[in-house]
Amino acid sequence: MGSLPHYLSSSSSSSSSDSKIDETTLLDLFKSQQSHLNFFFQNLSLPQTLAFTRTLLSTSGTIFFSGVGKSGFVANKISQTLVSLGIRSAFLSPVDALHGDIGILSPDDVVVLFSKSGNTDELLRLVPCVRAKGAYLISLTSIQGNALAAVCDMNVHLPLERELCPFDLAPVTSTAIQMVFGDTVAIALMAARNLTREEYAANHPAGRIGKSLIFKVKDVMKKQEELPVCREGDLIMDQLVELTSKGCGCLLVIDEEYHLIGTFTDGDLRRTLKASGEGIFKLTVGEMCNRKPRTISPDAMAVDAMKKMEAPPSPVQFLPVIDNQNIVIGIVTLHGLVSAGL
Repeated sequence: MGSLPHYLSSSSSSSSSDSKIDETTLLDLFKSQQSHLNFFFQNLSLPQTLAFTRTLLSTSGTIFFSGVGKSGFVANKISQTLVSLGIRSAFLSPVDALHGDIGILSPDDVVVLFSKSGNTDELLRLVPCVRAKGAYLISLTSIQGNALAAVCDMNVHLPLERELCPFDLAPVTSTAIQMVFGDTVAIALMAARNLTREEYAANHPAGRIGKSLIFKVKDVMKKQEELPVCREGDLIMDQLVELTSKGCGCLLVIDEEYHLIGTFTDGDLRRTLKASGEGIFKLTVGEMCNRKPRTISPDAMAVDAMKKMEAPPSPVQFLPVIDNQNIVIGIVTLHGLVSAGL
């Protein structure tokens, strides 16, 4: 172990209410933690890590993670990471396991035990019970020659220089190492299983990531009675209610068969009024509409619709949704996309 930095010595601590911490001290703490993490990266055994990763990858059953205290929180988190990647995993409380939860184990399962010391009583008591169920046992520990490593089928040593804690007691560096190790292996499994963006999104349907990869334009567009439609021969002034009541900020100009002719926006209304004055009472929508509007397919991704709205030369607030025959089937608005959580 390295010597204790001056800013972590107990003699420098103060219990007075006016004790302070400055930027230099804080920066030194982060640099010290970085050094401890670098020690872990430089001394981690890649053969052990590869064997561990391959074991998890080849598991036909469920991967259970267990630990006590802070290591238990990490074990639970790593399990949740795997679940989000579509890998069967769960957290097994070592205490609850001894009171009935051990019944969930089968010979096809793997049980991964997180423990800094490798001498945690609760985990050592759990080992023979797991063996009785026929599951494969792996320990992840940081102290060499520990009891847990000796009784498990596999051990991965997570090198720990020291805890950042001034007394080398509070588990802050050891848990950081456990988290980094577990999450990195999780991503290795993700790559090995060739998990696609769509599969990942399917596991996160309520999140922004999931919505951006799952939602299509047809899922978020307005349609049928919600569409602000008119004919090109209609007078502009006769369509003001339609323009303002549908909440789209535009009119979709169509022919008798619902083919899209163009769009007329509330911005077009203001510009026409400014340029024509009272002449606007005689103008038709078709005379002033944009006949080359941006459009989108109903099967396009909703996130692509947002990108198209924001594209140069100037952003727009809506996109008419048309099929391959240029027939209007909907409209997607920026407000609707934002409301959908995109």
